Amino acid sequence: MNAYKLEAGTGQHAGRRPRQNDRATLFTASNAPGYVLAIVADGGATAAGADQLLHTARQLFDGFRPGGTTGIDRLATLLRDIAQETHDVLLMDPLARDHQTTMALLLLTPARQAVWATVGDSRVYRFADGAAAGRSDDAGYVDHLVTVDGVAPDSARRHRSSRLLNNVLGNRLKAPFVAVDSHENLQAGDGFLLCTDGLWSWFADSELAAVVARRTPREAAGLLIDKAQERAGEKAENCTMAIIRLVAPAAKATSFTVQALDQAV
Repeated sequence: MNAYKLEAGTGQHAGRRPRQNDRATLFTASNAPGYVLAIVADGGATAAGADQLLHTARQLFDGFRPGGTTGIDRLATLLRDIAQETHDVLLMDPLARDHQTTMALLLLTPARQAVWATVGDSRVYRFADGAAAGRSDDAGYVDHLVTVDGVAPDSARRHRSSRLLNNVLGNRLKAPFVAVDSHENLQAGDGFLLCTDGLWSWFADSELAAVVARRTPREAAGLLIDKAQERAGEKAENCTMAIIRLVAPAAKATSFTVQALDQAV
């Protein structure tokens, strides 16, 4: 008997922006039964970078063939490859300087594993039993800028305001930093939220956890979008998310045939 079943969905709103340049989707793979890949991307000035991320992810995920036991390292490599190939393709067009995107990827496996990767300020949240259990953040990239690139701590913390240091796919001035994390032994009651900054900027982690735990993905997305627009007001921007809940499968109803009842008697 399966330990859980998946409930999943996506949602987005353009906010006060003239166009929706975010993207969100959920994929399954023909060569990897039971695997699910969720993607959220913030394309910034245009949607071209986000569209390219979805296209690249689709291609690489379709070509992925898990072995008998697929470890976390191999799954993380797949997510890093999606990021790097997307970045390389975006750099091929010398005129496409605005074709950039953030990235949030989440890969779930039938072995009760979850691996996620982020580039930029789109986030992945993990929930357990209705509470926040962890999320991606900028800490790893800031540490990388300071310890590896030798950037001053204050400058590293202000990296989003610097075109040189901005961590996105398609930045011609800086290779992307891909932050990867994982969790094993998934169980019913766990949940995940991938979202752009147009959503997470307006909520505490505990609020997001409560909404995802108590509602279906579709209901949760609608509520979060409405509340984000209300809180942001005139500052409302593109707001996008993907939600996955792990729920206990329904108990199988016991049924008896006439023959079975006769035998029982």
